[in-house]
Amino acid sequence: MSNEEQPTATSSFTSPSAPASTPPPSAGGNVRQPPPRHFLLMLVAVAAVSPLGINLYLPSLPSMSRVLGVDFAAVQFTLSVYLAAVAAGQLVIGPISDRYGRRPVLLGGLALFVLGSVICMLAPDIGVLAAGRVVQAMGGCAGIALSRAIVRDLYDRSQAASMIGYVTMGMAVAPMVAPTIGGLLEAAYGWRAAFAFLALFGAATLAVTYLRLHETNPWKDKAPGLAELGRAYRVLVRSRAFWGYALTAAFTAAAFYSFVAGGSYVIINQMGRTPVEYGMYFAMVSLGYIMGNFCSGRYAMRVGSLRLIGLGGLLAVLAALAMAVLYGAGVVHPLTMFAPMFLLAVGNGLVLPSCIAGAVSVKPEVAGAASGLAGSIQIGFGAVVAPLIGALLQDTAWPLIAVVGVCAAACMLTLRTLVR
Repeated sequence: MSNEEQPTATSSFTSPSAPASTPPPSAGGNVRQPPPRHFLLMLVAVAAVSPLGINLYLPSLPSMSRVLGVDFAAVQFTLSVYLAAVAAGQLVIGPISDRYGRRPVLLGGLALFVLGSVICMLAPDIGVLAAGRVVQAMGGCAGIALSRAIVRDLYDRSQAASMIGYVTMGMAVAPMVAPTIGGLLEAAYGWRAAFAFLALFGAATLAVTYLRLHETNPWKDKAPGLAELGRAYRVLVRSRAFWGYALTAAFTAAAFYSFVAGGSYVIINQMGRTPVEYGMYFAMVSLGYIMGNFCSGRYAMRVGSLRLIGLGGLLAVLAALAMAVLYGAGVVHPLTMFAPMFLLAVGNGLVLPSCIAGAVSVKPEVAGAASGLAGSIQIGFGAVVAPLIGALLQDTAWPLIAVVGVCAAACMLTLRTLVR
């Protein structure tokens, strides 16, 4: 990408007193200094909102099935509908932020997440709970799409991959501890406590974002209007590079979401473990994701994005093979699932930041639309595999292992055929 294609703006976080509508001042070049620590922590919290909505209530899924009087597939549907809403929401959130700015759209999204969490907390039946999850997801997806777009506003492609790696590394701490917290809340107060926690976390993040985030989008007044949005999407859809990055990230993420959808059922129902145990083992997965993102942040500019993506895809394939070998050998233990998932999570941390940075760099002036479309594809694949896992799982973990393996293999296929 040429220098002329790079944004010349930096964030107004260097001037906290500046009005939110003030365009970021010129940086005078492509190399930019890292932002203050409080700004990075804010982006971490913003990006963590939606993953928390996925991971915090996972230990409660089996008990929710009993309390609400529905089968596991019906409760698991609340995960599927959440992922589908996140996928659909990003198609709208990203382009709107290109046109009207990151700050107002992000604040509105966080407020919507809080409202959805409250609806879920008070839901009397599975129908209201599913509706609340849709509202929650439509708001939470703003954090996913816009944290990436904000980074791309401030940095060129190589630096963006590094910074996204650091942001997602910090973000992964929340999902790492979320199942443990969710398991403890479930044991002490029941499943509704998880959604009360999400409402409080969302409200706190909303307050901090309101106080600390100023507008970062340097193309806000030049971005295409909503009537021209189809043209921007056509440019992205016709780009081989965009599809290569987006699909590689999507298949990698789908392998993870396969485990998210069925892991609690396998560990708790099939292996007879407690929700607290599941939550503690799940920390291994998030720890692997942190390690992978740390390597992305540290080495993306030095080693190169494509090498990191290739290594991450290879780790995902090896993880699926290890899971199949261990389970096939009769080793029925939580580590049979979680040890390979640790390896797969490291691969996710290597693949996703570089793929995301590549996807949003195809056309930087519509980085929000690119981030939203790439994120929608990524989460949409998760929304497809989640109900598939819920329908297939009965008394064996083989359906889960098979889907993880297929997704990992597809990641390597798209990497080889589409990403140069």
